[in-house]
Amino acid sequence: MLDFLLPALLAGVGVAIVAGPLGSFIVWRRMAYFGDTLAHSALLGVSLGFLFDLPLNLAVVICCLTLALLLVSLQRKKLIATDTLLGILAHSTLSLGLVTVSFMDNVRIDLMAYLFGDLLAVGLQDLLWIYIGGTGVIITLVILWRPLLAITVHEELAKVEGLAVDWIRLVLMLLIALVIAVAMKIVGVLLITSLMIIPAATAQRVSNSPEQMAIKASLIGTVAVMLGLAFSYVADTPTGPSVVVCAAALFLITLVLPSSRAVA
Repeated sequence: MLDFLLPALLAGVGVAIVAGPLGSFIVWRRMAYFGDTLAHSALLGVSLGFLFDLPLNLAVVICCLTLALLLVSLQRKKLIATDTLLGILAHSTLSLGLVTVSFMDNVRIDLMAYLFGDLLAVGLQDLLWIYIGGTGVIITLVILWRPLLAITVHEELAKVEGLAVDWIRLVLMLLIALVIAVAMKIVGVLLITSLMIIPAATAQRVSNSPEQMAIKASLIGTVAVMLGLAFSYVADTPTGPSVVVCAAALFLITLVLPSSRAVA
């Protein structure tokens, strides 16, 4: 049983550690809808991976990063409102992925696993993607922590101080895309963003500094993964959704407790 559960636990914890600080920036910058848009595009990456016989993790990474670049480019042109643009791309990429899958009669695809995750099916290759990609994300966040905080607090002031605001924002979007790509196997396309947002929102209520919030978000996400995995094993429920339900339960507990946050 340990051999069965250990890879799932390692994968979930690896994603939770990375999702904590990144989710904090998503909460601070109110980028939840952006994360959902990238998550929806992950299914298109899966279908293209099957279509062109590419490694699925690589195909999803390429698709998410490409969409992130496309979003940044279209936002700069200001043709339409950002929320409208995100809505169009989110539903278009998800639908295009489903339509593409329907044309591949010779390929059997478990859509439920990609939509809602299949944590118990994680293999060695998935673990390598999660930990190698996660290490890269953490290192980048550590290097850019101060500039990222600066543009989050006040972009105009950051520009005056000489920071490359556009490039820093682009890097943040690419990091979100990368985490979504490697986390898809854990909670699925439809729930990825929740694994980043809910622990961060929970940590926000009990944190007194940005650094404290980022660390606590990782810890809360790790606890949610452990509880969700245990609940799924005992109650025979879908693992990915169980993790998200446990994360939501932890958030509800903090609503009952008095808030000590000093992080907006």
